[in-house]
Amino acid sequence: MQTTRVVTWLRNIRPPVTGAFLLIVILLQGPASAADTARQAAIASAHPLATQAGLQILRQGGNAFDAAVAVTAALAVVEPYSSGIGGGGFYLLHRARDGHEVMLDARERAPLEAHRDMYLDDSGNPIPQSSINGPLSAGIPGIPAALVKLAEEYGRLALSQSLEEAIDLAERGFKVDPYYRRMAGFRLDALKQSPDAKRIFLKNGNLPDTGTLIRQPELAATLRMIAEKGHKGFYSGELANKLVKGVRDAGGIWTLKDLAQYKVIKRQPITGQFHDMRITTAAPPSSGGVVLVEVLNILEAYDWSKLNDLERTQKIIEAMRLAYRDRAEYLGDPDFVKMPLKRLLSKEYADSLRLVIKPDAPTPSSALPPVPVSGNKGADTTHFSILDAEGNRVSATLSINYPFGSCFVVPGTGVLLNDEMDDFSIKPGTPNVYGLVGAEANAIEPGKRMLSSMTPTFLEDDKRLAILGTPGGSRIITMVLLGSLEFFKGRDATAIVTRPRFHHQYLPDLVQHEADAFGADLLQALNHMGYSMKSLDQAYGNMQAIIMDKDTGRVQAASDPRGIGAAEVVQFPASKTSQSVQ
Repeated sequence: MQTTRVVTWLRNIRPPVTGAFLLIVILLQGPASAADTARQAAIASAHPLATQAGLQILRQGGNAFDAAVAVTAALAVVEPYSSGIGGGGFYLLHRARDGHEVMLDARERAPLEAHRDMYLDDSGNPIPQSSINGPLSAGIPGIPAALVKLAEEYGRLALSQSLEEAIDLAERGFKVDPYYRRMAGFRLDALKQSPDAKRIFLKNGNLPDTGTLIRQPELAATLRMIAEKGHKGFYSGELANKLVKGVRDAGGIWTLKDLAQYKVIKRQPITGQFHDMRITTAAPPSSGGVVLVEVLNILEAYDWSKLNDLERTQKIIEAMRLAYRDRAEYLGDPDFVKMPLKRLLSKEYADSLRLVIKPDAPTPSSALPPVPVSGNKGADTTHFSILDAEGNRVSATLSINYPFGSCFVVPGTGVLLNDEMDDFSIKPGTPNVYGLVGAEANAIEPGKRMLSSMTPTFLEDDKRLAILGTPGGSRIITMVLLGSLEFFKGRDATAIVTRPRFHHQYLPDLVQHEADAFGADLLQALNHMGYSMKSLDQAYGNMQAIIMDKDTGRVQAASDPRGIGAAEVVQFPASKTSQSVQ
């Protein structure tokens, strides 16, 4: 069947985050039947070069899991402010041949020498920047292990083949764009403190001009080591010794045992039901899935057709407040803390929470049962979504925490380290960069994985399925929530990623929102009702979404206009789908 691929470039939908932004929506148009579904694939990622790296692997006969390796590695090269092999993340997988779904937990671990008060001075006060800058702020990375796990257990191609484009990108370089300059400028002082970071990411200690090539030959060599030796190539041997020496020489606490013990953990995803929409999403140590399902459970009982805009918005804000309060008290690493997940995810519990919501006024966060507070800190992140020609799916959210992570590159490796230790509770009563609070469940312990808000998600009803997720620190969950409600209403991929956003996270007790999230009348009504409203100076998030229509086989993909990403849907000949899925 002959089909036409239409590429639509949508510009000037909203004020850009970086001064230049792009939304690419590519639809397979023309008549299609259910049989055509197996011949369509899509990738949406935060950078055009990463999207192309993944498509290249699909064209070479790889599946969605091979493409996830290629996209992850390419993002590690071209998006150092958001992700990298020195970071971690969560991969939500759906295998088409048997419907198997799993979350690969590649979250960073606290070093074995870590302890509860490691970022406090002798007076018990937080040491400024100690959990954000430099190697002491870095957890043990999980991305290299995830690349190997994806290739060996789920992919079809050799790891070396899937990493080839990222290696080439690191060697030949990528061009600095305005967003890179903005992120590097934000972390300029910290980048200057690491000789290798200064040499690689800056130009003579200054921000590089737009168009400057950023080459990373040491990172290419590290990726090549992983390609040749797999897990052992990063977590033991020559590279491991170099990583540990470089970290400890600069004041960090990594050991060879830390690296040797790191493993990706398979987790059962969190699932839920909102009317006829099934949700499959991230499990702890991500808080995202629990909070997302809890909010939807609260909202499900309302008859939206009988509510006006003000009433619907107020109910969403209050449900956000209640679920984020539970996040603060209960959630953490499931291998270290016992969480009442069955209760938190139950419809009965949602019924009890709904009784707290007033019909025409806020329920002040101070009026809710107090949380024994400990701070837990924020993130800079990336996301990609993949659907392959056989129907395999990947929704992956990855992070190094703050922009450019710890801003420390281990000498001679090209590996930019995360600063995810900042995601732990640092001191009781100390909120994080985003104002999030947490309890004992997220206190620092050796070998523990820090709590996250990353929320890679699948949505499905009788007619359609969606793959989506976004970066955005504490606001990730509410962005995915609003995107999920758009999907439920039957909206397309473009509507999901462009939807104006608002957010409430229990503390601080205010509604954060994009400038165009509410009309003037609705904003005035919320203020009059008693809500504290905070309009943000910049748009936030960078959602990547794919939707497939089950009846027609039509696939849509959209990349958030707030970022610089790219989404593409491609058609493969039937012969490409006849190969066995590993």
